[in-house]
Amino acid sequence: MADCIFCKIVAGEIPCEKILDTDVAFAFMDIGPLAEGHVLLIPRAHYETLDAMPAEEAGALLRHLPALVNAVRDVTGCEGVNVLQNNGRVAHQVVPHVHFHVIPRNPGDEFHFNWPAGEYGEGRMQDLGEAIRRALPRGS
Repeated sequence: MADCIFCKIVAGEIPCEKILDTDVAFAFMDIGPLAEGHVLLIPRAHYETLDAMPAEEAGALLRHLPALVNAVRDVTGCEGVNVLQNNGRVAHQVVPHVHFHVIPRNPGDEFHFNWPAGEYGEGRMQDLGEAIRRALPRGS
């Protein structure tokens, strides 16, 4: 996509600190890191959200995630790692190109979640579970 900043990075039109480059996957350092060592993993092809990606291509992209997490953890010495993927503006996706954040975490760091966990009413979880199972394509 011509106006996508991540597509321009993949094409070499915008410089980056490249970490990984395969026929399907591209990883680079985030220029606005939430912690030192914050890396982005993206597909080379443009897909706005994860659900738009063919399953085989998503699988080929994600096969690099464990090694990338290990490398970030080993290099930064962090105690943990968040892997985040946002879909859509309402979910805080700023760049409309699929991307996974690999964020090193340590005790007392400044990155926090607002996680207002709720509860289901009687039978609601089962009703939703059944509806979601029915919505899945056959063989999923």
